[in-house]
Amino acid sequence: MFNAVRTISPATHEVIFEHPGHSLAEATKIATASKVAFQSWRNTTLDERKAIVKKALDHIDSNIDVLAKEVTLQMGRPIRFPAGEIKTARMRAEHMMDIAEESLADLPGKPEANFKRFVKRVPVGPVLIASAWNVPLYGERMAEAFTAAGLPKNVLQVLHIGSLDVLDQVAALPEVQSVSFTGSTYGGLRLRQATAGQVKPVNLELGGKDAAYVRPDVDVKDVAENLVDGAVFNSGQSCCSVERVYVHQKVYDAFLHAVQEELKNYKLGDPNDPETNIGPVISDAGKKKIQSHVEDALSKGATATKGNWLAPIVLTNVNHSMITMKEETFGPVMPIMKVADDDEAIALINDSDYGLTASVWTKDFDAGEKIIDRIEAGTVFINRCDYPAADLAWTGWKSSGLGSTLGPRAYDGFTKLKSYHIKGVSA
Repeated sequence: MFNAVRTISPATHEVIFEHPGHSLAEATKIATASKVAFQSWRNTTLDERKAIVKKALDHIDSNIDVLAKEVTLQMGRPIRFPAGEIKTARMRAEHMMDIAEESLADLPGKPEANFKRFVKRVPVGPVLIASAWNVPLYGERMAEAFTAAGLPKNVLQVLHIGSLDVLDQVAALPEVQSVSFTGSTYGGLRLRQATAGQVKPVNLELGGKDAAYVRPDVDVKDVAENLVDGAVFNSGQSCCSVERVYVHQKVYDAFLHAVQEELKNYKLGDPNDPETNIGPVISDAGKKKIQSHVEDALSKGATATKGNWLAPIVLTNVNHSMITMKEETFGPVMPIMKVADDDEAIALINDSDYGLTASVWTKDFDAGEKIIDRIEAGTVFINRCDYPAADLAWTGWKSSGLGSTLGPRAYDGFTKLKSYHIKGVSA
């Protein structure tokens, strides 16, 4: 069983990170150490925890240039972007700290004479967090930052697991009290099956087939600029990338022309070049998947109107018999389909196993709100796309996930509820 973690630079094909995978026995020791560390860590105050997190964030900031270069090396992210994205991550972390006290506060029960009654959120215990594999060195760097910040030993540990079979077994360990997974729907379903024999919460942030609908009243140039960015940003390798575009027939041709013009502003090339804004896709496997989706669409009548399969590509004459309209492509591919009206657009958007995000582009906000109310997705936008907001829930519907990873409800996966009835004490 192959259980090593190896990162190959998508730009140079050099091996830049390799770590032997932890065995189940090794992972069990780590989980046991986490359980022991939890017994004392659970008693630390919120202010003490915030202080450590802030120090860790400061440590990351002090190494931001090195970290940015590592992101570019690991996943081909153009060098112009990672530093800003690390700063965005800090902003989101700070927001989660800002709302922690209110989000974790006791919930008072209905007043009752001679009783103190309330619901408390208590820590759930050791959590297995399986994050996306794009940048495995980040786990190491995160642990280094928290060690430098004074986090007690074994509160945060890094597991390198290159086998889904081993991951399934680790998730099912009794020491693991909750699981949080970011990745494919297939991987998320495996983890649910692995823990099905236990009463254990599993928080899932999975794939998407995020749709956009362009109504006839828009400024097509402005919308094209936003949707091209949403489709090809990070080479389309984001769970919330725009992967389907439905355009009202009245503006279809004008929108398609605007998209072609906007794509001229994108440069595919060396990710270390500051002028590059599209780098290589993460792996040969990812590249082949993108190619297969495009070839399937072309074989069923779609037309490729820009570039080749690796560079940003626009597909027209598409329909829902094509894989690229049904399954997550995870690449810089923008299929555009003509629709007759709002109802057809809504029906097609909802004709998906996924429900992460969707956007509607219009100047008629009343009509837009009625449309997004009918869309089956955890996050809906009007005149915006591809934007996880720290203050709102980031949650998937259907096969896109369970639970929330941002906003006040993000704490649900890391706490459990405990109801208190104390007789003889005034509330």
